[in-house]
Amino acid sequence: MTSAIEFRGVARAFGDVRAVDDVSFSIEPGEFFAMLGPSGSGKTTCLRLVAGFDLPDAGQILLDGADVSAVPPYERNVNTVFQDYALFPHMTVLENVAYGPRVRGVDAATRSQRAREMLDLVQLGSQAARRPAQLSGGQRQRVALARALINQPKVLLLDEPLGALDLKLREEMQIELKGLQRRLGITFVYVTHDQGEALSMADRVAVFNKGRIEQLAVPRDLYARPATAFVARFVGSANVAQAELAARLMGTGTQPFAVRAENVAVLGESTPLGAESVAAAGAVVAVQFHGAASRWQVKLDAGEVWSALVTEEDARSLNGLEVGARVRLAWLRTAAVPLSGN
Repeated sequence: MTSAIEFRGVARAFGDVRAVDDVSFSIEPGEFFAMLGPSGSGKTTCLRLVAGFDLPDAGQILLDGADVSAVPPYERNVNTVFQDYALFPHMTVLENVAYGPRVRGVDAATRSQRAREMLDLVQLGSQAARRPAQLSGGQRQRVALARALINQPKVLLLDEPLGALDLKLREEMQIELKGLQRRLGITFVYVTHDQGEALSMADRVAVFNKGRIEQLAVPRDLYARPATAFVARFVGSANVAQAELAARLMGTGTQPFAVRAENVAVLGESTPLGAESVAAAGAVVAVQFHGAASRWQVKLDAGEVWSALVTEEDARSLNGLEVGARVRLAWLRTAAVPLSGN
């Protein structure tokens, strides 16, 4: 099966900065694919290269098997949804959605019908006569989606589309976006710096760092088996032991490893350990309450600050321990995930 999108050794530099550095990957038709990474990691540049807003210095970009590396944006069967919606304030919602077919010369009756169908798809049919300023942020984002989908692109590119929304609305829109993508069967390419968005919606996630892909995997594998220290820290904020610390904690010859905070227990200094457990002593530097669990930050005697997620039930056994108290962090040897790279 031909990939919807394929990068072959793609590079793009801005002066001395290699924004995209010899990147290769493929996205399958109908896949929800997320590009995840911090600012400046190369993910947005890759999206712009797919859209045709920028051109690669080297390598090939293929859409449906055809090389489009030098093809202008208007000749690519893709559409983009931006964080700021980019709606026309002087037009009604219906006119905004119908704008694409209008530019393509579709007659008024047909484009109006298609626009109404798109608004019904995103559950905004009753808002057709309103202007963008009269809508909520979530509604404006749905209008932007309808406008991008009306021309039936094979690929929809989404650049931080939920970044301007509050947390509750973001979570609601994540469910709606994933449901919409499943109904339409269109390939979605989603750029975000928010690991929660990527893990909750995507079929696969590419984690970017300094212009390269550190790891590309399904969300569960990415979380449970990070390949590098960067991925472990960025996706789920795991505790990382580099080579020297790993050897001190687990024995000589141990390669770097990561342990998720939810797999780390906080124990009193005299609490006995199980046979399969490893522990590191330190002092509590912060306790952050998060509802069902608290995050305990402990500065190990080895110098690193590690985290443990402690449930309210387990916290009762730590009664009396507070910032400054001496504790031990403990985890099962099997919870330590070996890492490669930095």
